[in-house]
Amino acid sequence: MASIEIRSVRKLYGKTPAVRGVDLSVEDGEFVVVLGPSGCGKSTLLRMIAGLEDVSAGEIAIDGRIVNDVEPAHRGCAMVFQNYALYPHMTVAQNIGYALKVSGVSRQQREQRVERIAATLGLENLLARKPSELSGGQRQRVAMGRAMVRSPGIFLFDEPLSNLDAKLRIQMRIEIKRLHRELRTTSVFVTHDQVEAMTLADKLIVMNDGLIEQAGSPSQVFRQPQSRFVANFLGSPPMNFLPAIVDGNGRARVAGDLVPWSRLVWDLPAGTKLDLAFRPAAAQLASGPIQPGMLPFAVEMVEDLGSEFHFHGTTAGTSIAVATPVTTELPPEPFAITVPGEAVHAFLASDGSRVEPRPISIKVTETSGADACPEKSLSFI
Repeated sequence: MASIEIRSVRKLYGKTPAVRGVDLSVEDGEFVVVLGPSGCGKSTLLRMIAGLEDVSAGEIAIDGRIVNDVEPAHRGCAMVFQNYALYPHMTVAQNIGYALKVSGVSRQQREQRVERIAATLGLENLLARKPSELSGGQRQRVAMGRAMVRSPGIFLFDEPLSNLDAKLRIQMRIEIKRLHRELRTTSVFVTHDQVEAMTLADKLIVMNDGLIEQAGSPSQVFRQPQSRFVANFLGSPPMNFLPAIVDGNGRARVAGDLVPWSRLVWDLPAGTKLDLAFRPAAAQLASGPIQPGMLPFAVEMVEDLGSEFHFHGTTAGTSIAVATPVTTELPPEPFAITVPGEAVHAFLASDGSRVEPRPISIKVTETSGADACPEKSLSFI
């Protein structure tokens, strides 16, 4: 196993920045997933760890040793690519064992290690086949076997499942997770697929425009997004956003005069523009007439996904989605929605950064018999 330290790393292609100052720590045995849209710099970052791209500025250290000028073959990393990169004229056994052959490992030792890796990956009956005789999932397992046979300190995965169909991707996610639990090899996995990221990661890194937007456990990043980008990027359907303006009392007004979350108070100047946000699954359908705490909801389309309904429509002049289980008993039309205050996120419209409401303090006096206890201060949102 090995640790990775990335310190203020930058990558320029000419004058164009691809990675713009990234700091990241990967612990021994940790499975880190780097998630982001195409062009955000995630694959470039992975290739710099592997030594396939030069570092324009900053340092990369593996097990405490700075490797900026170390050749890829001497970094202790093994990479699994998106396109498998198998030799078409070689058998499965020859593809898996090729790196050992080049390194001068004896034929007997090679065969033993190849057989052991093949058994781990369920390839023992395919060792004599050529890549053209394999399915996509089998080819990907061969590519993983070729990386595993070297017993590397670090696995680097560059979108390895993107060429597979949906069913195979699920199978390979389970396979990769199982292998990591068995081997505990430090792994960095790059993807644009949020399902892969949420299910595989010990630590999730969300990148955007060459920078890390947020890092943490998958549940932390999903439940407490620290920027509008992260909130919008994670989730399907994506998070709903309602433009709002802070009034003189610190409350957020939606569509001019609606205050659906009157208990949320913001320590922000009057006139500050916010984006209030909530997950589609956090909204509950209700019926009009509109009461305090409710928002009108005009449904335009309903998607039946088998296990849940997705209602698409508008509220306060903004398009939103509401997700409900198919077992939900629908109220009569016209619809309205309610969202609990604790499910609401807020981001500054100016820069997309997260802001928190002011905790509401109340004082509770407890009494016992004729004697009064001291006052207790409670804070809640």
